[in-house]
This record gives sequence, C-alpha cells and structure tokens, in this order.
Amino acid sequence: MEKLEILYEDEFFVIVQKPVGILMHRTKMSEDKISLMQLLRDQLGYRVYTVHRLDRATSGIVLFGKKQSSANELSALFRKQSIDKKYLAILRGWVPDKGVIDYNLSDQETGRIVPQQAVTHYLCLGRSVIDAAIGLRYPTARFSLVSVVPLTGRRHQIRKHFAHLRHPVIGDKRHGDVKQNKYFSEEFGLNRMFLHALELSFNHPFFEKELKIHCPPDEHFIKGIEVSGLKEHYLI
Repeated sequence: MEKLEILYEDEFFVIVQKPVGILMHRTKMSEDKISLMQLLRDQLGYRVYTVHRLDRATSGIVLFGKKQSSANELSALFRKQSIDKKYLAILRGWVPDKGVIDYNLSDQETGRIVPQQAVTHYLCLGRSVIDAAIGLRYPTARFSLVSVVPLTGRRHQIRKHFAHLRHPVIGDKRHGDVKQNKYFSEEFGLNRMFLHALELSFNHPFFEKELKIHCPPDEHFIKGIEVSGLKEHYLI
C-alpha cells in the first residue's frame, strides 16, 4: 500500500489523509489485518495516539497525537466543540439551500439506547438531475452536493441525519439507498461512500496559532461528482 499522505506535522501532532475503506484501528470484531493507526505507526516508526475517528467508509482528515498527553489536549478540544469540522457529501435528491438537522440519535451497537443530542448544519453547494432511471418510478435521478458541519460527534451522525431527511449519502450501505448505490457501483465502478472529511480548523493548544487543514477528495469522489452531474458546483 502507498504511504499515507501527511497533511501537517509538528512535535505534538500529525494529520493525515485517511483513504476510504480502512478502519481507524483493529478491533476484536474485525478481520482486517491493517488499520490506519498501524499504517501510520509503521510509516513514522513510532506509536501514535487516537484523537478522533472516521468511519471505515469515510475518507479525509484524521488527527493523531504523537504523545498521549498531546492527544488528550486535542480530545478535550473536540469535547468542547472547539474544533471546526467540514465534510463534503453527495446526497440523493434535492435538499434545501441550507438547513440545521437537530435530531437526537441512539446507538444500539454501542449500547447507547437513550437518544443523545445531535446537531448538523449543512449548505447545499449545488443540485443536478440526470437521465437515469434508477429504480422504476422516475426516468431521471436527482442529486445534491453539500457542505456539512456537524456540531456534535455522534456515531454515523451525518449519515443518520441525512437518511432521516430521506436524502441519504450516496454509497452508504447501512443507511442509504440500495438502488442508488447499485447504480454507481455497476455503471461506474464506484463502490465507495461519498462522504469526505474536507477541512479541520482549531487553535493549536501549544503554539497558540490557528491551524486550518484542507484535504481535497480523491479521484473516485471527483468521478462521483462528475457522473452525478454536479461537476459545475464543485468549486472547493
């Protein structure tokens, strides 16, 4: 596997681009032989510490601490909502120009049965309609390209919130549209989920300066933008 792209590095932190399809770290439930943490450790030659997580199916910016104390400092910023995160997503259908999704979420898999507050802001960057009879109901298909800012960090929050609005993320195998996913896979060979961690910004807790990290989506995401008719709206 190719080396991970390092987006930023100093003596406290390292920020990398996570490829789609890789777990953050190995678990007892997973049969994966590699993980992002292991790949980065092998590349750098020393241990790194988790600050936050991305789903296996999500690509983009991930931050690690070089020491446990450094990771703890940044984890505290995440808990205080002092780190700004921006995602890019392709959705089924047309969403409004902008919106706030305030919808509490539970998580049966982790045992959090009582719903917790979850808030997501989004801005529609553009909409498209293409001549594709995905399913048998309509002769065309509609899509939206959105910029997403989650204010809370619940598991699968963005995916669940847009599924709740009936505008699921394209390629989401758990919360998405099976027919849409099949269309992108069979027609274009695109088997990924179209959710990407695009930007991360925060005040460096040790250097007292603002860091703003930008990570463009990979070629497969760009192809998804193109085949869904959204290319003219991708100006990031």
